[in-house]
Amino acid sequence: MNVRPISGASVDARGRRGSKGLLALASGVLLLAVTACGGGGAQGPASSEGKGKGSETARSEQSQAVVTIAPENGAKSVDTSGALKVAATKGKLTQVVVKDTKGTAIAGRISADGSAWTPDIHLAASTKYTVHALAKDSEGREAAEDSSFTTLTPQNTFVGYFTPEDGSTVGVGMPFSLRFTRGITAPKAVEKAIEIKTEPAVEVAGHWFGNDRLDFRPEQYWKAGTKVTVKLNFDGVEGRSGVYGKQTKTVSFTIGRNQVSVVDAKKHTMKVMREGKVVKTLPITAGAPGTATWNGQMVITEKLTVTRMNGETVGFGGEYDIKDVPHAMRLTTSGTFIHGNYWGGGAFGNYNASHGCIGLRDVRGGYDSGVPAAWFFNRSMVGDVVVVKNSQDRTVAPDNGMNGWNMSWEDWKA
Repeated sequence: MNVRPISGASVDARGRRGSKGLLALASGVLLLAVTACGGGGAQGPASSEGKGKGSETARSEQSQAVVTIAPENGAKSVDTSGALKVAATKGKLTQVVVKDTKGTAIAGRISADGSAWTPDIHLAASTKYTVHALAKDSEGREAAEDSSFTTLTPQNTFVGYFTPEDGSTVGVGMPFSLRFTRGITAPKAVEKAIEIKTEPAVEVAGHWFGNDRLDFRPEQYWKAGTKVTVKLNFDGVEGRSGVYGKQTKTVSFTIGRNQVSVVDAKKHTMKVMREGKVVKTLPITAGAPGTATWNGQMVITEKLTVTRMNGETVGFGGEYDIKDVPHAMRLTTSGTFIHGNYWGGGAFGNYNASHGCIGLRDVRGGYDSGVPAAWFFNRSMVGDVVVVKNSQDRTVAPDNGMNGWNMSWEDWKA
């Protein structure tokens, strides 16, 4: 701003007047300066009121929903079961994504009221996980929370040894059986970590024999051609206190043709049936009085072209020791076989002479493919069923071999 002096006024003659003029001018400058610095009396309040409305708008856009994640961000040595929880207050969860470092997502579900999310399965051990969770309040405004944590590294572990083998083809009686290296005291947790799918679909149920063996089977024998896929997800499962699984495995096997053979210990015969039709009747010898063969349904679990059979290994002392038994197939863990017999003389089809096994006529060395033992051995596979009836002994125990078929479906699932 330029200030010009007043014309024609001297300091001596008009000092008083000049002073007043300067004072008035200075006042004017001061007023202008104050006005310029203040930005105008009307602008200050208007600007203040606008700022207040902006703050209120920001607050109204912020979601009232609060998302919480347990365990806390950065936590270490987290339990693989029960520790992971996501919750929302003042709103409802809309999405929860939990992934490991490989990008594998953990399945879970949001509760009906939207207040909580829990995983469907346990977590793997020694693994870092990230959690991303979203929730909305009643106005539809969204809140998000992210976290990460690492699960524990177990000091004690277990695995399950399984049969049949991956990729194998087996008979209609073969269950899927697991034997654990440690006794399981949390069976439900272990069962939950096993997924079985079949084509065609059929209900499959598990049954525990003791605390270290778990078998699965359908109600009836498998249908020929069925494809079975078993997924074992034991990594991180706490099978017993402080003992965790360390196994992740997918096992697939196929059910072959339907062969069920029926031994009549009283008639000394065995009818070999395919798809329910008799294809051959063979003469046999079963357990003699006092050492009768078990009755019941027995599954072939092992095939041996030749093996040694020693009575001392099955409680018969030195009654026999045959080093070259041909065409032997195991039916029980306790030592029952159906096998070739070259020493039985005229017993086949006539009388029972064995220590509990089922004998078929054979030759020493098993070289003759035309004898009954060789014929049956060459047409049998692991998983085929041999049913014994009319013997003088009781029914074989379901856990003596793969012989759970001797339990009713109701007892099996109980």
